[in-house]
Amino acid sequence: MIRQLFLDYTHGLKEALDAIPTDAAEKFLQLLESAYLDGRQVFLMGNGGSGASASHAAGDLNKGVSYGREKRFRVISLNDNLATLTAYANDVSYVDVFVEQLKNFLHPGDLVIAISGSGNSPNVLKAIEYANQQGAITVGLTGFSGGKLATLAQVPVHVPVHDMQKVEDIHMMLFHVAMQVLCARMDSAAGAAAGPAC
Repeated sequence: MIRQLFLDYTHGLKEALDAIPTDAAEKFLQLLESAYLDGRQVFLMGNGGSGASASHAAGDLNKGVSYGREKRFRVISLNDNLATLTAYANDVSYVDVFVEQLKNFLHPGDLVIAISGSGNSPNVLKAIEYANQQGAITVGLTGFSGGKLATLAQVPVHVPVHDMQKVEDIHMMLFHVAMQVLCARMDSAAGAAAGPAC
């Protein structure tokens, strides 16, 4: 029984991987690379498992890709300051926990990446609307039908899979692919072998 469930899940995940929009994924990687090369800030956000992915990806980019290199990524996960999150959630509204942080730090041209399986998280949508208005570049990683985020983000990366766990798996995998691609490109440009952090 357990073995069959495992096989069913992995088979479904393989099918989900085939549904990844490769053009959008490539654009996402290009935007991350451009933000790195131009020294622009990258912001990540999400709720629940997507929030954990935002934190994980920030760590991968800030340390995993950057360690040992003179030039480094500048990534902030808006999920990671618990005092700030709970202050806004308690005193203002949970809908404002991300947008209010962007008001402190965002500059035109910065990269704002929202992760939402449903694509309909109100706090994510409000932050992306603000980022668009401020001249930032916005990316939305979504699943299911894409939700409102798929139309609001300038670069939607929509994984059309109706299974939250598989959507979250693929979103995290996209960041891991980005990590390895970026390391390889940096090392190639420097004429070096595999970097110290990848």
